[in-house]
Amino acid sequence: MTQRIGIFGGTFDPPHLGHLILASEACAQLNLTRLLWVLTPTPPHKLSQPISPLEDRLAMLKLALQDEPAFELSTVEIERDGPHYTLDTLRLLAEQNPGADLILLLGGDSLHDLPAWHRPADLVAACHQIGVMRRPADSIDLSALEKKIAGITAKVKFIDAPLLEIASREIRRRASEGLPFRYYLPRSVYDYIIVHKLYRTT
Repeated sequence: MTQRIGIFGGTFDPPHLGHLILASEACAQLNLTRLLWVLTPTPPHKLSQPISPLEDRLAMLKLALQDEPAFELSTVEIERDGPHYTLDTLRLLAEQNPGADLILLLGGDSLHDLPAWHRPADLVAACHQIGVMRRPADSIDLSALEKKIAGITAKVKFIDAPLLEIASREIRRRASEGLPFRYYLPRSVYDYIIVHKLYRTT
């Protein structure tokens, strides 16, 4: 039986319940064997933004994934020099998992921006499917995308998930302003943030 491996990349700063719920829905709806969480050290589109140290994000992600056997941490981007393009990551994971179907998981905003990514046509060709996790406000015109990246429509599968408005940036803002954020996160991740005093502005 062919393995179906989901690829879920991000900075995960911090990993929260929205990430976990969407990943769980992706596993169920796309019939995934495993889901690899690919921690990105320095994403090309976030070079101007402050990002927590890699060691903290790595520790939090390990804590977030510890209770779900189908979820695995992938260090494929940590182990090589940047820039870290998704196409290169997919090709490396294909080498590590010969014969497997690779399903790239994206948010609706990322799908919309895909034509501006590094070699988007090759990226679409490198994966078996693209699972798209939409936020409530996302508006996606697949016919317009098809004109820019031929073949993408056949690969896109939308994931029907609860309307979750949890975002890492909102959690960081709440933490920095002293507002409650406990129930946006797994308890272990919340405890890590408190102990290590992450996201404080002073």
